[in-house]
Amino acid sequence: MQMTDLIAMLPELVMLVITCLMLLTVFIKEQKVNDEDVFETPRASQLTYQLTLVTLLGLSFAFGLQAVDQPVHAFNNMFLVDALSSLLKSVACLALLISLIYSKQYLVDRGLFRVDFFALTMLSLLGQCILISGSNLMSLYLGLELMALPVYALVAMQRDSRWSIEAAMKYFVLGAMASGFLLYGMSMLYGATGSLDLNEIYRAVGSGGINRLVLAFAVVFIVSGLAFKLGTVPYHMWVPDVYQGAPTAVTLLIAGAPKLAAFALVFRLLVGGLLPLTADWQPMIMILAVLSLIVGNLTAIAQSNLKRMLAYSTISHMGFMILGMLSIFDQHAYTAALFYAVTYVLTTLGSFGLLMLLSRQGYECETLDDLKGLNKRNPWMAFIGLILMFSLAGIPPTVGFAAKLSILETIVDAGYLYLAIIAVLTSLIGAFYYLRVVKVMYFDEPIQTEAIAAQGIAKAIFTVNGLFVLLAGIFPATLMALCLSAMSKTLLS
Repeated sequence: MQMTDLIAMLPELVMLVITCLMLLTVFIKEQKVNDEDVFETPRASQLTYQLTLVTLLGLSFAFGLQAVDQPVHAFNNMFLVDALSSLLKSVACLALLISLIYSKQYLVDRGLFRVDFFALTMLSLLGQCILISGSNLMSLYLGLELMALPVYALVAMQRDSRWSIEAAMKYFVLGAMASGFLLYGMSMLYGATGSLDLNEIYRAVGSGGINRLVLAFAVVFIVSGLAFKLGTVPYHMWVPDVYQGAPTAVTLLIAGAPKLAAFALVFRLLVGGLLPLTADWQPMIMILAVLSLIVGNLTAIAQSNLKRMLAYSTISHMGFMILGMLSIFDQHAYTAALFYAVTYVLTTLGSFGLLMLLSRQGYECETLDDLKGLNKRNPWMAFIGLILMFSLAGIPPTVGFAAKLSILETIVDAGYLYLAIIAVLTSLIGAFYYLRVVKVMYFDEPIQTEAIAAQGIAKAIFTVNGLFVLLAGIFPATLMALCLSAMSKTLLS
């Protein structure tokens, strides 16, 4: 191990040390009194929460400053620092920061404002960062498992809720199955190429001297595992149940930053390692995308539970995102997919944030009826909600429109006009259930009359979140240029 290796991984090491110190400080300073759980002590929880926010803000800046023109390979090429990884990790830290600000009052009201909650979220973020920077099959898999295992515990943290326990069990079992598929595909790939390094795999596969049948089976298992992690059809069965069963704060942790890590996993494996096998994995990606667009949008129409509706919405959006992976080594197509992933995560933060801001102790805002008449109760929150729904539907001038338009341009340029037609038609279907939410907020009479007790800082972040979605749609060039710069530097290297 060299000093350059440690410097390359310094932000992740800082994250790990701070997370361990959170737990150690609790056990050293807090004593169990009358069998009180040390993780539930108010003073420790508040200090840990503040430390977590400060750490995430600092890490977001650190990862942004870490962006390099030339990639840095560390730990025998197991860990890669490049422009793409720096951008994704910076946005992931920012997404988790916003998620925790939205979640504070929600967690307090449900007895989940605990030290172990924040420690688990930080460990999951650490896994995401390792996954995003993985350039070796081993580091990719370790990062994936470190990202997933803490989330299983978070889903089940509301121990008195049978829905949460059921969701955690489903998530764990199906997640283990997906990991098994992915690991089996990776083992076949290693057996065929003799290497775990993605660059070596790329060269070995491109040489043409490897048994194509073995590689084809490896691709099938790898793409199946990726589809599970993305939640695309037909591997989507866990998404709606987990989204609905988990506490809304945990649902946001699943729907937010991990999507960026999932994009990185798809990009590193399919483009960084298996690009010569495009003829094998591209038809599978195409089928997954089309099925996700159709099933996700059609099924979402029938949902009255907002969390389930947003779950099926996620399935359709993941299908839309992977359409950008169909162009062969096209930096503009990959940039469009990256832009879509980033903007989708930022929009999703606000959508689930709205549900948490409207929830209170003993009451969950999670059905369409709960949003009835929101414009009469709080016109500004209804307006921000309208912007977020318009963005998810892809209606101009929001950033969701710019993201969908960029994907459509790339698939038309690649010669897949029929896919563009399918994507547009399914987006029109999807617009129905998003506009239904707007109709409920603006034209129905309110059922809930209690005052909205959201904290000031959470409401301020919600406002900034919504306005960013609007302004980034009116002026998308800056964010698109940032994504293009990161992707072009990564591909050229």
